[in-house]
Amino acid sequence: MTVPADSGLEDQVSPKTAAVLRAAMTRLFEGRPQRTDGRLTKENLYREAQVSRATMNRAHAVLAEWDAHLAAHGRVTPGEAKRDTAIADLKKRLTAKTQECTLLENKLKAAHTAIAALFHDNQALRQQLDKNISATITPIRPRGPRQRR
Repeated sequence: MTVPADSGLEDQVSPKTAAVLRAAMTRLFEGRPQRTDGRLTKENLYREAQVSRATMNRAHAVLAEWDAHLAAHGRVTPGEAKRDTAIADLKKRLTAKTQECTLLENKLKAAHTAIAALFHDNQALRQQLDKNISATITPIRPRGPRQRR
């Protein structure tokens, strides 16, 4: 994480301050922040190092290392990458459950329609039966004494 000597960048801070900034930078890159939320921002860098923003801005070599690392690895910390993976997984599961709910809702609507049709058919058959019962009823048994053959 050091900048080559021929890069022309020189820290205008003490070696102790540069070391503190580099230690803070390492903690942030490794996802082990002690004083911040761990996002890879320059604000978190100076807060993690417990130095002022002006002091951090004078550490040109440290900031060049910071920028080079972010350019190579991106701004996502290991914790954020894990979180993003978990969110993507949850979105997939939510999509699957939504599709399942839609399918079940469609089946429920179809069952509701079938039950309603059967209910109306049953009502019509009951009305027809009531009409037929009020008509003349003919007994099935024979009248008079039984005859043997």
